[in-house]
Amino acid sequence: MSPARDLTAVAHRGDPYRCRENTIESLRSALGRGADAVETDVRLTRDGVPVLLHDETLKRLWLHDRPLRSLSAEEVRGLTAGRVPTLAEALAATDGSRLMLDLPGGPGERAVRRIVDVVRECGAQDRVYYTAGATAMLAVRAADPAAEIAMTWTTAAPPRPALLAAVRPRWLNYRFGLVNKALAERVHGDGCLLSVWTPDTRRSMRRLIALGVDSITTNRIDTLCALRDAGRSHPGPVRGAPHNSRPS
Repeated sequence: MSPARDLTAVAHRGDPYRCRENTIESLRSALGRGADAVETDVRLTRDGVPVLLHDETLKRLWLHDRPLRSLSAEEVRGLTAGRVPTLAEALAATDGSRLMLDLPGGPGERAVRRIVDVVRECGAQDRVYYTAGATAMLAVRAADPAAEIAMTWTTAAPPRPALLAAVRPRWLNYRFGLVNKALAERVHGDGCLLSVWTPDTRRSMRRLIALGVDSITTNRIDTLCALRDAGRSHPGPVRGAPHNSRPS
């Protein structure tokens, strides 16, 4: 059986080389190109509304040097022509599809609980999973004992057994450059699935697939899906030059 057969293809912030990241258009584009799930970032506005935004400010994507935490959800809507969706809007627009919610910036317990509450209010618990460092994932576990968690780990040293027991992650989520055969075997030996981020070249993707990773998060979801689908049909290599365009 090809290692690509059971690979989960996750689109990083949607389809950012075609659509602006973390927008409804970007999420839908990624799903239309075959993504099994879409990773998206969630932060809270000043009035406690979870919205899709990776950065602390609107400067990079929306040219407004305003911290998100200083703006209400209505102000964000006005400054971005409504293109920064709320989490509830994103869940509605991707109904039936998997979302991996990244919680950047070290959110506190109150912020994490608000995000988990919105997922619950939208009836999306069964198709949402969460990723971030250990502290945020402990808060998710406290807010929802049944939540699916992909705990991000940024060192080759393994998580402590006590931490794994407390978080109970389904996945361990590593930067792809850290992953080698020994690490993959250790993660699987600990009873977790191995998720990696964010390789964007065919060469890196092929290497990771050969190592038996269970999920790849990438900015080039079409490239990954082509490799995954080719691997399902035959075990041989898939050749071709990587796409080198820049995100809009």
